[in-house]
Amino acid sequence: MLISDIQQALRDQGLDGWLFFDHHRRDPLAYRVLDLKVAHDPTRRWYYLIPADGEPVKLVHRIEAGVLDALPGEKLEYAGWAAQRVGLARMLAGRGRVAMQYSPGCAVPYVSMVDGGTLELVRETGVEVVSSADLIQFFEARWDRDKLASHLEAGRKVDAVLREAFGWMGECLRGGTYLNEWNVACFIRKGFKNEGLFTDHGPIVAVNANASNPHYEPPDEGSARISPGDVVLIDLWAKMCTPDSVYYDITWTGYCGQTVPEAVGNVFEVVRGARDAAVRCVRDAVAGGEPLRGFEVDDAARGYIAERGFGDYFFHRTGHSIGQEVHGAGANMDNLETHDERRIIPWTCFSIEPGIYLPEFGIRSEVNVFVGDGEARVTGAMQESLVLI
Repeated sequence: MLISDIQQALRDQGLDGWLFFDHHRRDPLAYRVLDLKVAHDPTRRWYYLIPADGEPVKLVHRIEAGVLDALPGEKLEYAGWAAQRVGLARMLAGRGRVAMQYSPGCAVPYVSMVDGGTLELVRETGVEVVSSADLIQFFEARWDRDKLASHLEAGRKVDAVLREAFGWMGECLRGGTYLNEWNVACFIRKGFKNEGLFTDHGPIVAVNANASNPHYEPPDEGSARISPGDVVLIDLWAKMCTPDSVYYDITWTGYCGQTVPEAVGNVFEVVRGARDAAVRCVRDAVAGGEPLRGFEVDDAARGYIAERGFGDYFFHRTGHSIGQEVHGAGANMDNLETHDERRIIPWTCFSIEPGIYLPEFGIRSEVNVFVGDGEARVTGAMQESLVLI
């Protein structure tokens, strides 16, 4: 973390400072942006102001006076609540517009880390608090070459585990072996372990109507059986078991049989078309050097689906930022759950994953798109037809 880089970004955005705040590690973004490592979770509030110009300022409790010692800047200490207010007023004196991990209306919940009471406390000093969402995207969501390499390696391994899972399912069905959603999820988790991959939860393995629940996860007891004639959706995500690795996150759908019913095949074609329309939207804008915002990518996919009569059955955003968490802090492809106006910037990655969820079955197709310098690319395999299991 270079203070000078943050200060230049603040000046570019017409801001007077960026105020970081934490209590009991509520804001993991602050620790990552500041590259702040602490031996124990803080039990007292700390504040760190990076001004657009000049020296940073720290405000720490006397019990944990050393919590920010790894960071540059003047240190102010407090013990009582009154002294805390005085310290805040002093560090923010003369500032006009200050960014914090806050999002008006909680439009970007991944950035909305500061509680309402702390916002009131800061505003009492006379500053205007604005969202740090664009700053967070620039300093947290951008990847470096090592992160990209870890994503591509995870992608190769996850793609391989998925192929193996579909193949194993086919062997079980042809051999008459009992198979349910939980069995497949366990097969995938075992594959991840063998490949040196980590995931925080999942995967989603969903049959028929269960596939119409976008966040369904099979229970160990009561999972649906997988049989000939079933639609099976698999959504899986993982990253390498190495520090600072980033996720790879995909969804494929298969059909248990050799002849896909017309209704199922038609829905898949619409979902694939929406996915491809969103990918084209990104590629064309990046190649042409045109600004592109998250909501515009969502519009491309959602409009395609709505024009074909399935608009009411696509009820989540088109995609999410991807980082060290599977749902990252960058721009989301979203004009449904929120109106994400953040620009898509180079060296960020996100999913594109439209879906149609009917009462009988659901279909989703998910790819990851990485935006580099002047180019955008899908980082793994793209499903072009339903997998025949």
